[in-house]
Amino acid sequence: MDHLGDLDVFARVVAARGMSAAGRELGLSPAVISKRIRRLEERLGVRLLQRTTRQIALTDIGQGFYERVVAILAAVEEAESWATSGAETARGLLRVSAPTSFGRMHIAPHIKRFLDEHPGVTVDLELSDAFVDVVAEGFDLAVRIADLTDSSLVARRLAPNHRLLCATPGYLATHGRPQSIEELSRHALLAHNADHWRLEGPQGLVSVKVAGPLRTNSSEVVREAVLAGIGIALRSTWDIGPELEDGRLEVVLPGWRGVSRVGIYAVYPSRRHLQPKVRAFIDFLAALYGPKPYWDAGLGLPDEMA
Repeated sequence: MDHLGDLDVFARVVAARGMSAAGRELGLSPAVISKRIRRLEERLGVRLLQRTTRQIALTDIGQGFYERVVAILAAVEEAESWATSGAETARGLLRVSAPTSFGRMHIAPHIKRFLDEHPGVTVDLELSDAFVDVVAEGFDLAVRIADLTDSSLVARRLAPNHRLLCATPGYLATHGRPQSIEELSRHALLAHNADHWRLEGPQGLVSVKVAGPLRTNSSEVVREAVLAGIGIALRSTWDIGPELEDGRLEVVLPGWRGVSRVGIYAVYPSRRHLQPKVRAFIDFLAALYGPKPYWDAGLGLPDEMA
């Protein structure tokens, strides 16, 4: 039952001082107006209007009710006006989930510029390497680095994610530089939460068993381990770009890389009624990273990877 609509009809009848006049304003017949008023009175269990053949008058209860209804309808109108006027304005609390390392390195340093561009938005950025349940945990969006071809969420690709095998010059000088994918089995391979690497290269798609002296659930621990010279790791260029540029790390087996379907995505529950604050942040990140991210500049990646 349209309770708010009945309240509007009641207020129009009182303001117009008659059902016929109210009906003309609303495009309804006097019979329909009378039915709506009667339905409202029956629901409330009180008489709101005294009816005569010539006019209507408010009862005492009707007078008090009318004053409150007018206030309610004014508040609804103000709320609708607020929502409509701000339909394209990014504002409110924006809850974002992102991977720990990526969020620290490539989201947090740029938050100030986003906030400067959208002063009505407050960002709640939560960093975790777990795949949060965006809907159940109340996030507006999540940044994920993954193969999302089968994701049930809406996913927008923000940037490619190039992953290369790498090690320190010291490790390679001591243990030798592998010349084939098969030779990786003779080396210390460093990974977090993974028993195998899926790699693409001259032999197509292969799976490499990961074994080494260190186990961890932390990507950042693996990063420190490869920089310390413990072994070979499969790392994203967004994570080790500066180290590749200055020579602290070297690419191992440059013809091989992590599967290309893995990318950097923004995921969110639905395209329908996408809030301006969510769209603004996704557009901001997409423009910031782009198809050729800034962290790949100067790495001399092959054309098919750049």
